[in-house]
Amino acid sequence: MRTSGGLEVADIFRQYGPVYRESHRMPRDHLRVMHAIEICRTAALGGHKDKCDSCGHLEISYNSCRNRHCPKCQTLQKEKWIEARSEDLLPIQYFHVVFTIPSELNPLVSMNSKVMCDLLFRSASETLTELANDPKHLGAKIGVIGVLHTWGQNLREHPHVHCIVTGGGLSPDGGRWVPCRKGFFIPVRVMSALFRGKFLDLLKKSFAGGDLVFPGSISHLKEPGTFESFRRHLYYKKWVVYCKPPFDGVKGVLQYLGRYTHRIAISNNRILTILDGKVSFLWRDYADDNRQKTMTLTADEFIRRFLLHVLPSRYVRIRHFGLLANRNRKDNIASCREFLETGKTVRKETGRRETWQEQLLRICGIDVTTCPVCKKGRMSRVENLLPYRCNSPPELFRWVPFAM
Repeated sequence: MRTSGGLEVADIFRQYGPVYRESHRMPRDHLRVMHAIEICRTAALGGHKDKCDSCGHLEISYNSCRNRHCPKCQTLQKEKWIEARSEDLLPIQYFHVVFTIPSELNPLVSMNSKVMCDLLFRSASETLTELANDPKHLGAKIGVIGVLHTWGQNLREHPHVHCIVTGGGLSPDGGRWVPCRKGFFIPVRVMSALFRGKFLDLLKKSFAGGDLVFPGSISHLKEPGTFESFRRHLYYKKWVVYCKPPFDGVKGVLQYLGRYTHRIAISNNRILTILDGKVSFLWRDYADDNRQKTMTLTADEFIRRFLLHVLPSRYVRIRHFGLLANRNRKDNIASCREFLETGKTVRKETGRRETWQEQLLRICGIDVTTCPVCKKGRMSRVENLLPYRCNSPPELFRWVPFAM
């Protein structure tokens, strides 16, 4: 049992994971994620030993698992991604639009993660781009970054897409910049109605094409009549789409990107206790005036909920549409900057590839080459440590966040 600070998802997996794996039938992706998190920054992955050239202090750093679901492995990747995206930002207003599907679809999403999340992405992106292209609203081609989240604060299923949308776009002929009205994008009721129609139409096509599976509790939906009745019922449900006020300039967009792009279902700092087979963690109840509360689950239920949000292997959860689509992004950004009369951002070229230590210092301001004891000497590698397998977690030294 543990109730002190520094608790991690890895601690829960190490302590209760073996029993969970024995008692549950698990897909390979879930097993891989659990294993990666359990051995992250331990001797099992190997590492290296550094020595201070001033005081002689020895430091052991174990390698990271680099799994995108690991709470400890996102910071540098997030910062590098944000740095790359910052070169595409324009001096315009940006909007934050969120698309959410009704909770009745959650069981279908759980059993058909890839297909259903693709429908969510496609419905949201087409809704935004089609309405923006309509002269009634904007009459321009906009840019969209979509970020998929599948969880709520309590770790239950809550599939939704966060979209960062340019407050304007290129005219149909590509000859000028068309700005949005200040502080206003597109009416949310219009977006919600079109989003609902698109999603349910695509859902019908996926069923007809045999793209969906219906195991266990949703097996009754295999029957065409039952599925169609279920689908039609969803037209009368609330499809939540909301558009927040514009970000506070480019700085606000970057802060948002930092919070949302590489977020996982739960961060380690929200875990309070691991005690007698139960896990307690902090969560925000948005339905109760955003109050922070404590939730306690059995370890089995905590693991089950965490694994609900493991994405299929190689599934892309950050996507770009419209002006920001990868194929033509550079040309589109250059045209936008020209019409907005701003200088084009130029990527800095270096003569050699940066080490991860140099990247960490430049992007995050963290210098892991400085001795943590004397604060004066420089740490240099004196030994590489090969991966080591053991039955119990080894004693951990000070963890350097991004050892490669």
